[in-house]
Amino acid sequence: MLDLNGASALVTGGASGLGLACAQNLAAGGAKVLIADLNEEEGNTQATALGGMFVKADVADPEQMQIAIETAGEMGPLRAAVNAAGVGHAMRTVNRNGDPFDLAEFEKVVRINLIGTFNSTRLAASAMSKTEALTDGERGSIVNFASVAAFDGQIGQAAYSATKAGIAGMTLPIARDLSAIGVRVNTVAPGLFDTPIYDKMVAGGRDPQELKDTLGQSALFPKRLGFADELATLVSELLTNSYMNGETVRIDAGVRLPPK
Repeated sequence: MLDLNGASALVTGGASGLGLACAQNLAAGGAKVLIADLNEEEGNTQATALGGMFVKADVADPEQMQIAIETAGEMGPLRAAVNAAGVGHAMRTVNRNGDPFDLAEFEKVVRINLIGTFNSTRLAASAMSKTEALTDGERGSIVNFASVAAFDGQIGQAAYSATKAGIAGMTLPIARDLSAIGVRVNTVAPGLFDTPIYDKMVAGGRDPQELKDTLGQSALFPKRLGFADELATLVSELLTNSYMNGETVRIDAGVRLPPK
C-alpha cells in the first residue's frame, strides 16, 4: 500500500463538490493537501480547514500548474494527485432551430477537461519521478476523473462525453508510460452524485430534492444519488492500493444513462 501519511497530495477542482470530498478524505488520512482551483475564496477556506494550501490555477496552464505542484512539494514529497477539475456545456450538435454547436464552447470543454487533466498528470508525474522510491519502486499515484457519460453520453453531451472518453482512453497508455518511473494511474467514472450542481440546475421554482430523487430512480440500487464520500473512499483506495493500475472504474450504482 502507498502510505500517504505526511506526503503531499494535489487535488485539482478541490474547492467544492467531489474534488473537495477527495481532499477531505486525503487530509483525514494524514496527507498534506494542496487544492488547485479557480475559486479563490472557497479554495482558501477549504485548504485552511484541512491544514493544507491553496493555489489559484487554471489546470490547462502549464506555468500555473507547475507553481501548484511546486507549492505542494513544499509540504512533503508529492505522492498523490487527483484531477477532479472539469466543466460541461450542454448543447446539441445541431439544435432544433438548425444552429450548430458553438465550436468555441466545445474547445473550452476540451481544453479544461481533457488537456487540463493531461497537463496536471504529466507535471505531477514528473515531480513524483524525482521523489525517493518506496516499496517495489513505487513513487506515486494519480487518479483522473472521467464520467459514465464517457460511455452513456446523453443528448447535448457531445463535448463533455468526448473529453471524459478521452480521459478514460488515455488511462492505460499513460499507466504504461509511467510504469518506468514507478507511478500508477487510474481513472474513476462517477455516475449521478449529490453535488451543489443540482441546486444550480433547478429552474422554475422546482424543489432541488425532487430533482435529485427523480434522477436517483435511474440507478439500479440503491435508488438515490451517490454521496460524495462514497466516491472519495474509492479514489483513496485507487491511490493507495499498489496493485491498482491502468484501470477505469465506474461508480454508479449500476446506472446506464438514457438518451435524455
